[in-house]
Amino acid sequence: MNLRPGGKQALMRDGWFMHDGCKVTQLMVFASDHAEFPGMAKGMKQVLIEWGLWADGLLMKCCDSCDCDALACCATCVLELQPDFQSQKSLIQEVIEAQGHLCIFLPKFHCELNFIEFFWGTVKKYLQEHCDYTFDTLKQNLPKALASVQLHTIRKWEHRMYCWMDAYRDGLTAKDAQMKVKQFRSKQYISHCYVPEALAHQFDQ
Repeated sequence: MNLRPGGKQALMRDGWFMHDGCKVTQLMVFASDHAEFPGMAKGMKQVLIEWGLWADGLLMKCCDSCDCDALACCATCVLELQPDFQSQKSLIQEVIEAQGHLCIFLPKFHCELNFIEFFWGTVKKYLQEHCDYTFDTLKQNLPKALASVQLHTIRKWEHRMYCWMDAYRDGLTAKDAQMKVKQFRSKQYISHCYVPEALAHQFDQ
C-alpha cells in the first residue's frame, strides 16, 4: 500500500475493525463515484483516518529497523498490528488450502530443512541424463522426470530433515548440526540425495 490514495498500488479486499464490540467492514477502495479517486485504492493514511488511528506527522515507514510492536511507530506498523491484517493469509496459502492441502512455510536460506530441494535436484539429474538439448524433448521428459522420483525416496528425505530439526532444537549451530547429522547417517551415507535402506529403517524406528 502507498501512504496516499490512488497511484500504482494493489486494490485490496475489504478489511474490518472492531467498534463498540461490533465488527465493522472497512472498504479498502473508494467507491466508483468518488469525486477524486473513483475505484482507486485508499492508501494507508485514509484507512487509518477511518479507523481513528491516524496521527499528524505519521510516516509510511520510519526506518528498516522500526519497532513493529510500537503502537504508533509508523503507518506500516500501525496497520500490521490491526487484527484484520494479522489474520490475513497470503494468496499462495489461500490457494493451497482451498485445494485441501496444508501450506507450511519453512525458514529461508535453510535448504536442509526443505526436502523439496532434493526432489528438484533428482528431477534435474533425470533431465540432464535424457537431454538432446531441444526444447521439445525437455517438454516431453519433464513429466517423466517428475514421476521418476519414488514416494519412499521422498519420505527418506523427510526423515533426514527431521534429523536436522532435532539438531537445531538441541541448540546446535549449523556446523555442529551438520556433524550430528553426519554421525547419524554413518560413514556409508555420503550423498545428500540418497538415503540407504538401513538408515531409513533407523529413522522409522
